[in-house]
Amino acid sequence: MSGDFPVALIFVLGAAAVPFLQGRLRIAFMLLLPVIAFAYLLALPYGEFGQVELLGQTLVLMRVDRLSLLFGTIFVLASLLNVIYAIHLKDSMQHVAGLVYAGSSIGAVFAGDVMTLFIFWELTAVSSVLLIWAQRTDRTFRTGLRYVIVQLLSGMFLLAGGLLHWRTTGSLSFGPIGLSGAAGTLILIAFGIKCAFPFLHNWLQDAYPDATPTGAVILSAFTTKLGIYALARAFPGTEMLIWIGTAMAAFPIFYAVIENDLRRVLAYSMNNQLGFMVVGIGIGSELAINGAVAHAFADILFKGLLFMSMGAVLLRTGTVKGSELGGLYKSMPWTTGFCIVGAASISAFPLFSGFVTKSMIMSAAAGEDLLLTWLVLLFASAGVFHHAGIKIPYFAFFSHDSGIRCEEAPRNMLVAMGIAAALCVGIGVFPDALYSILPYPVDYQPYTSSHVVAQLQLLVFSALAFAVLMRTGIYPPELRSVNLDSDWFYRAFLFSVAKKATAILHTLRALLGRRLRATGSQLYSRIHRHHGPQGALARTWPTGSMALWVTIMLLAWLVLYYLP
Repeated sequence: MSGDFPVALIFVLGAAAVPFLQGRLRIAFMLLLPVIAFAYLLALPYGEFGQVELLGQTLVLMRVDRLSLLFGTIFVLASLLNVIYAIHLKDSMQHVAGLVYAGSSIGAVFAGDVMTLFIFWELTAVSSVLLIWAQRTDRTFRTGLRYVIVQLLSGMFLLAGGLLHWRTTGSLSFGPIGLSGAAGTLILIAFGIKCAFPFLHNWLQDAYPDATPTGAVILSAFTTKLGIYALARAFPGTEMLIWIGTAMAAFPIFYAVIENDLRRVLAYSMNNQLGFMVVGIGIGSELAINGAVAHAFADILFKGLLFMSMGAVLLRTGTVKGSELGGLYKSMPWTTGFCIVGAASISAFPLFSGFVTKSMIMSAAAGEDLLLTWLVLLFASAGVFHHAGIKIPYFAFFSHDSGIRCEEAPRNMLVAMGIAAALCVGIGVFPDALYSILPYPVDYQPYTSSHVVAQLQLLVFSALAFAVLMRTGIYPPELRSVNLDSDWFYRAFLFSVAKKATAILHTLRALLGRRLRATGSQLYSRIHRHHGPQGALARTWPTGSMALWVTIMLLAWLVLYYLP
């Protein structure tokens, strides 16, 4: 089968038909789209397809290789889970936005040139913001506006870097770029925004917790993982990424421990997991790249499962604040069980997906003698068990009994969570199925006695530390609070600058208005003095002079009219 037809269009064109369908027909149609896309991917040969000529350059709409197929496969699978999870919604806007968002992410993954990548890159921003605005509140409107500005800014960096790369090399091909020039730096910034690098990460903690219960699940699957794909394609082996990823893996732990909003905890946890992937890409060896993309594959499933469970809690209780929850295992036992599977997976328990993917990155770091990085990643592994492996299920479903009694999650949500949980366990038990589709041949055995024992020791001691901290009252309690992140400094500064600039502009406009009014009054006095009493103006002025003064007066009137 030829790959000339972009797989992204299956979702984008299909989304256009969704508003015109109703009931079971709409459900069947939306479920069919990812199934068709997956069958199409299975039949694709390797190569470049869908070539289009533009301004003397050949754009490649479909570049099929092992890396793009891996991310295309998991994105299609995620889109299927998202459709199942959101079936109960009557809001067609969220269905359309979710499908276009999935399709544009898949289109970016298969893009063979920077210009095609840019088009789909921007389409992901425009479509995904609708999942935040779907809450239809003033707060989420402002959040979505900040989110889309940051995402579009990422696209501008990508476009500028891509054009500079074209000017330097004469090619728009999207492949290894590196940091040899300004083009590479601009493109790395674009990808860094998408990957939520330190100081560029705050859009993630802003947007995901404010999205709808289903929107947060969809957002968790695509944006940041598209950034990871782009890094793996363009910057493998870039040493700077090792240190960026190391910082990413460590700093979110401290915020996640003190955060009360459990979806915001998951957003910080996403930063933590992305750090592992960025480290793997920075190391650049075959084992490290395999580990980074395998962990991205697994993360979409277990992080999506955790967001699904919190979305179900939000739907049934109206809150995901740790201080307001507890005891929900009595009302939502299935959701509790699925959340525990996600927590075990992200914590890298043996027989769960995180164990067979994260360890590849750790082994690659150890093999390259990156002792400091390995120690930080070890600390980050213990930290993620604290805030995502224990804190999320403990404060949501156990802890004190909040007295909340509600219905179990809707059946379609349970089905989506069940499939995701089964895949998390399946990958952990049968890792070779995932290893077989990785970019490079895999010669790695996760289930060695030393690795299993070492990981269990780490988890047991982390659990004991959590228990001791809770019993002694040292662990930060779940309280209503607002935690300030690094964006507070520049957002407060920019707000202050904007406020002062606005005041100055208002002052200047007021002064200008008074000056124009005074000038008009002086002009009238002179005209009246030189041309006699009222009515003499029209009789005594020459035609050209009259036209000039009428024009000046009209312009002055227009300026005064549009000034407040």
